[in-house]
Amino acid sequence: MFDFLDLDAGRRSVRNLWSLTLGDGIAPPHSTEHVTLVEGDHRTLRRYADDEQVRAARAAGRPPVLLVPPIAAPASCYDLSPEHSVVAHLRGTGRAPYVVDFGEVTRADRDMDFGDFITDIIPEAIDRVLADYGGEQVDLFGWSLGGTLSLLTTAALPADDHRVRSIVTIATPLDYDKLPGYPLARTLTKPTGGKAPTVALRLLGGIPAPVVQVAYRATSWDREIKKPWFVATHLAETETLKRMEVIDRFQRDFPGYPGKLTEQMWESFIYRGELGAGRLTLGDLDVDLGNIDVPVQLFGSHRDALCTWDAARRGIDTLTGAPVVEFNTVESSHLGLLAGPEAETQTWPAIDYFLRGVDQGTADRG
Repeated sequence: MFDFLDLDAGRRSVRNLWSLTLGDGIAPPHSTEHVTLVEGDHRTLRRYADDEQVRAARAAGRPPVLLVPPIAAPASCYDLSPEHSVVAHLRGTGRAPYVVDFGEVTRADRDMDFGDFITDIIPEAIDRVLADYGGEQVDLFGWSLGGTLSLLTTAALPADDHRVRSIVTIATPLDYDKLPGYPLARTLTKPTGGKAPTVALRLLGGIPAPVVQVAYRATSWDREIKKPWFVATHLAETETLKRMEVIDRFQRDFPGYPGKLTEQMWESFIYRGELGAGRLTLGDLDVDLGNIDVPVQLFGSHRDALCTWDAARRGIDTLTGAPVVEFNTVESSHLGLLAGPEAETQTWPAIDYFLRGVDQGTADRG
């Protein structure tokens, strides 16, 4: 609570209140300097390193890092603010980060499924990254469902395809039986053979963006309820309100889920429990997570409302072909695991250490 007798605090409070209500916000939207290499529907590719930084990373023997966002979250998750930017951190450690952006998802995309992402969009992004960087391998990095996409893409590659060197997943649920509500939903829909949700999703053409945004906010309902009091008691604390504004802006930008992909998530991930078992049938694709033969790093938290610790840790059991599967516990929220104070002090340093180990392992094999 600020001191009403503090004139400076009073001025900041008035200025911040105006900015939050009638103004354009306390801080402008953030975007780390980057180069857009490709623009297109669901496959925009950006590089967050200049030519000199790319040459330095290549000379040091560090492959590029391709960050894969969740399907129903904006790619800005990797560049939230100057203080919590994953791409800026990776660049600061001498790596060349790239981000593939799936963009807006509408009803017109209702026929998109996992195959579009894991056999087309992401492999194409990998090829474009390697062509731009001048390398042969890439490290994949995915938050939430972006981690699932990274694992499925790698598992679906031919056995002689070695373009992926390692995978990092953060807050990625790998067993939906370990998530609240899903086992009950499966039980309740068994009389229909699990078809009831599929019919509804088909009629909707997926999950519209407004529904996704409301659902994400609902996972932090206490934060939403307390927000007016939080603002009132922190009006003079500009940096605190900036952090709140960054999260609010991020939540407002959530896209939707494509219809066919959402049906596959329900049928394969939830109803049949195939993701937790490590072997999935996604349309015409049969994907075995045991085929992944590169080092993998997983992160989970007991405080994550969207991905339980047990669900994130499931990869220890299913990634049987990986030479290394490292699991890290960082106690934070779903987004905080990726880009919050705990990420800065725990998640990011652990990833740096993991990638340096992969660097050394590659050098040893060479």
